[in-house]
Amino acid sequence: MKQFINEKVIPKIMAFVNTKGIQAIKDGMVYSMPLLIVGSVFLIITNFPVQAVVDLLERTGIKAVLEQANGATFNISAIIAVLGIAYNYIKLEGEEPLSGAIVAMGVFIMMTPASIVTENGTVVGGIIDKSWTAGKGMVGAIIVGLIVAYVYCWFLKRNIKIKMPAGVPEGVSNAFSALVPGAVIVTGAAVVHGIFSMGFHMTAMEGIYNVIQTPLQSMTDSIGGAVLMCFLTPFLWFFGVHGSTIVGGIMTGILQANGLENQALIDQGVQLTVQNGGHIVTMQFLDQFINTTGAGITIGLVIYMFFLAKSKQLKTLGRLEMVPALFNINEPILFGIPIVMNPMLAFPFIAMPVIACVLQYTALYTGLCPLYGAVQVPWTCPPIISGFLIGGWRTALLQVVILTLSFLIYLPFIRRVDKQSLMEEAKTEKEALDDEW
Repeated sequence: MKQFINEKVIPKIMAFVNTKGIQAIKDGMVYSMPLLIVGSVFLIITNFPVQAVVDLLERTGIKAVLEQANGATFNISAIIAVLGIAYNYIKLEGEEPLSGAIVAMGVFIMMTPASIVTENGTVVGGIIDKSWTAGKGMVGAIIVGLIVAYVYCWFLKRNIKIKMPAGVPEGVSNAFSALVPGAVIVTGAAVVHGIFSMGFHMTAMEGIYNVIQTPLQSMTDSIGGAVLMCFLTPFLWFFGVHGSTIVGGIMTGILQANGLENQALIDQGVQLTVQNGGHIVTMQFLDQFINTTGAGITIGLVIYMFFLAKSKQLKTLGRLEMVPALFNINEPILFGIPIVMNPMLAFPFIAMPVIACVLQYTALYTGLCPLYGAVQVPWTCPPIISGFLIGGWRTALLQVVILTLSFLIYLPFIRRVDKQSLMEEAKTEKEALDDEW
């Protein structure tokens, strides 16, 4: 079985992961994280848990200022995504990326609705609807970013471009190089927009949202989709493949869209519940629970090694890993014990994230813990603190429960490893003494 996975399954997974498209999505989505984290600070202040503080902010007009800052961060995440994805794809192809990324942004905006209908029926045109530059447009941003970047590079690689003479500044030369592919791409996008608007009475972005994004969000938001996502991360790690990066890179767009749609419900004054259309599985679901203390939720291992281990190897690793584990970094023990390719620890390593997934899903679905809005914290934020910031004391308490379970589930398995390591160390010491005699 192990040989089959190593020789047949893993190479195919890695071939898919290493495609330029997947790399561009993974690296491109990262560009939105600084703004989302900064925006989360403004959002936390705006929705401060003390009502007196919220009332004060509203009376003084500060709340409106904070909401403006919040809207300028969360509500343009899809624009940043399309820029980042196109930029990275073109860069991977070895071409100048900025001009092509700007073309992709223009196409994306062209595909979004340019008018809204007010409550009294008045049509207001010439706008950029922020609901489509945030969560609702995220999958469209990915599609547009990849397609535009591919077509743009196709033209450049075949020298179908305006070539400027030597001595022309690089910026000017790059701008003229983008004219031909940019003109073709924008013309093609206009045709697509015309087909959707005149043929289907909707924009292309609305079509993508209805046909692709909504079903994808429903799949990821199901218990089956959540369990599969949480299973794949440690499963890939067990074979030495960076599962967190792979799963996160593929799922980030959808999970961010889920969180942003949840925030849109909050902003509309709608109670954020599953019954009202709220999403359960978001980036916080993955980062602050499934990958907390590192892939496999290995804090239970670290606690045992730090306080209870008898072998020198595990004691030393426990001292080295305790602090990194609090910041969700666990590579030292993944490769130090090791956990990778170690059948003695395979079951708890893969099972623990799945158990955490089911517990968290149940807590969110039943309302024991609140659903997550758009508030995000850095993935390195320590557990319990991160739980409090994204969902309050109930979410922090849920993290405590899961961390406790990590210790209990890993305990019988790490004891066996510790005993084996102790025996090997005793054998080594005996052989060293025999050699001295």
